[in-house]
Amino acid sequence: MPNKTFFTFIASLQETLLIIGIGISLLLPMILAYAPAYLPEWSYTALFGLSLFTVFLVMIIRPLADLFPSVTWIRPLVILRKGFGVLSASIIVGIMLSKFMVDGFVYALDFFSPEHWSLAGGAVLAPIGDLSALVLLVTSNKYSKRVLGKNWKRIQKLAYVYFYAGALYEFLLLDQVLALVAMILVTALVGAAYIKNNLKPVRTPQTI
Repeated sequence: MPNKTFFTFIASLQETLLIIGIGISLLLPMILAYAPAYLPEWSYTALFGLSLFTVFLVMIIRPLADLFPSVTWIRPLVILRKGFGVLSASIIVGIMLSKFMVDGFVYALDFFSPEHWSLAGGAVLAPIGDLSALVLLVTSNKYSKRVLGKNWKRIQKLAYVYFYAGALYEFLLLDQVLALVAMILVTALVGAAYIKNNLKPVRTPQTI
């Protein structure tokens, strides 16, 4: 069983992730909108990669804890899912806000245009990921959890939509092979954990 120091570290890391996520939500839109010239060319690639990596951690922590209950240090990591999720969604929402700050009403109109939601070339993956990130970020607090009640957990299922939309976008449109690897790993782990948690052992009838 992990000691008190480990749990203290996890709690501190969670707070740090949340603070970083909030900072990104506030600063990233302004930097991308008003000071893009100071950023390297690979900035967007790095931002998308970091967002995908952190949501990847969100997706694998719980199934790993379910699959390996004897590894006692994994289960406490479940608390970090919120911090990693906020960090990931903050990046995507920050990019969305920067576009709105630059183009304003034009960006809003374009967002809901048929072309933006076109199935051709996987373009629809971007708005799906954007909207799911926005919903997840807005509802990632105790107030939303209290107001939404049982529906809060249903809304959090959007994490699957958010992850797969982002991973498919990076693989299909940005040629990031690691995104495909991430999808395969998450699908395998989630599927294995589901089977383990729901497959009841068959009882053999006793013979006299």
